[in-house]
Amino acid sequence: MNIKSTNYLENTKYNLIAQQLLLIMKKKLPIGIQSFLKIREDNFYYVDKTHFVKKLVDEGGGYYFLSRPRRFGKSLFLDTIKQAFLGKKELFEGLYLEKNWDWSRSYPVIHISFGEGVIETPEILEKTIEIVLNENARRFGISLETPLLNFRFKELIIKLNEKYNQKVVVLIDEYDKPILDRIEEKDTAIKIRDKLKNFYAVLKDADQYLKLVFITGVSKFSKVSLFSGLNQLNDITLDRDYAEICGYTEKELVETFKDELRSEDELKNIRLWYNGYSWGGEKVYNPFDILLYLQKREFRPYWFETGTPTFLIKLLLEKNFFIPRMENMEVSERLIGSFDVDFVEPENLLFQTGYLTVKDWLQEPEGVRYTLTFPNREVKISFSNYLLYFILRGKEEGVKDKVKHFLREGDIGGLREALFSLFAGIPYDWYRKAELGRYEGFYASILYSYFCAIGAEVRPEDITSEGRIDLTVIYYDKVYIFEFKVVGDGVDKKRGKVGRERKVKSVKKISALQQIKERRYWEKYTDFEEIYIVGVEFSKKKRNILNFEWEKLNLSPS
Repeated sequence: MNIKSTNYLENTKYNLIAQQLLLIMKKKLPIGIQSFLKIREDNFYYVDKTHFVKKLVDEGGGYYFLSRPRRFGKSLFLDTIKQAFLGKKELFEGLYLEKNWDWSRSYPVIHISFGEGVIETPEILEKTIEIVLNENARRFGISLETPLLNFRFKELIIKLNEKYNQKVVVLIDEYDKPILDRIEEKDTAIKIRDKLKNFYAVLKDADQYLKLVFITGVSKFSKVSLFSGLNQLNDITLDRDYAEICGYTEKELVETFKDELRSEDELKNIRLWYNGYSWGGEKVYNPFDILLYLQKREFRPYWFETGTPTFLIKLLLEKNFFIPRMENMEVSERLIGSFDVDFVEPENLLFQTGYLTVKDWLQEPEGVRYTLTFPNREVKISFSNYLLYFILRGKEEGVKDKVKHFLREGDIGGLREALFSLFAGIPYDWYRKAELGRYEGFYASILYSYFCAIGAEVRPEDITSEGRIDLTVIYYDKVYIFEFKVVGDGVDKKRGKVGRERKVKSVKKISALQQIKERRYWEKYTDFEEIYIVGVEFSKKKRNILNFEWEKLNLSPS
């Protein structure tokens, strides 16, 4: 008995030790960690992106620019470049770069980041630059003497080159954040932009001392406004060879996190919620979403919650932007390429901030033309919810469950009352500021956003052989086909050449419902069990539903 007890105790002890060792060896999720050094030393998961570092050097371009949305791994990639050029071979054990890099050389690296805090004034920006340059100098045991910041930056580059007899690597992270911090204050933003322009101009004259310059940010300001003179700056934002430089491909996700993934069904839902970002290459997942999901095991808009698109929503409303267009938006390379403080277009901002991504592209004689769309369920639903909240200040929340019920049950009368209540909740001030109530697109945008927000499948400007359906909503086994019109005061919504509204003669027009009937829009959906056609007419004066007609189609053979 004593022998058995002893064996049992020893086995228990060894089991506990084994469990503790497994816990120690288990990799950790690097949530919010931007340090390559910490990830590699503290046993965190790491998706190997080091082959891109080798590619940058092999191409010999020298000056690179990369734009990606927030929380996409830009800072981590910059730190990876930094550790490689510093010669920290031990950090790259088992990674691509371990056997594909010249570890006999190391280079001095200047690392500048504007990611911390908020830059409120040009004076604070100058102080921030001074602190950052001094920190870099102190790290290499160098004393800076030049008082002017621009010359101090060049002094740092030259002294590092002389001390180490090697060309210098310059890494600039969140280069645009000081401007974006004050983007709604145009005059201040312009002053900050001009300060940064003078600071970055140093790089042009320091070319002979530089090995590599890599600049990252969320937005892409025009070269003229911010990088004047840096003609050799290679923008790889939409370069297909670098499309997966940030984010996780599906292969990387499955191979790196195989111990965390539980089933094919789980992966399918992860794909639906978080995959879909593209910059002309393979689709990628947002790393921030993946890491937080694997920790919490809940499907939530983790990335979206890290920032609110207030300025963007204001711009969309100010421009009377047709929100359903975001589903399938064709744009030129110029329109999404770059912008400036005094020339901001919605299409550009939607793409650069990550609310839209590349769906397709076409090379045309005058340049590349892109088709943009929402990347995934997280962004589509969250953006729609935020737009509604911004306009209605939460008044839409009370009827969401009711609308879901009405759609599920085919209760069109209840749906009509709920939608009437929705538009009644829009503050008059919105209409007054932008005359939004005059345009069919505004009402279509609100309904599109609302149906997206409750998780319905929504198809704006749905193409049929007879024309375009304004809005198709699919919810469970039911299809709802909507046609919208704005009526009421005898003023044509079209504008004359000088922008003035013109009176038009009263002509008899078919109703919204009659248009659906005449063009037989429902014919592409005859596989569904129930089809409802709904004609909605809005009053310009009352700014709400004036007529709401509907029919449930009986498609059974007579």
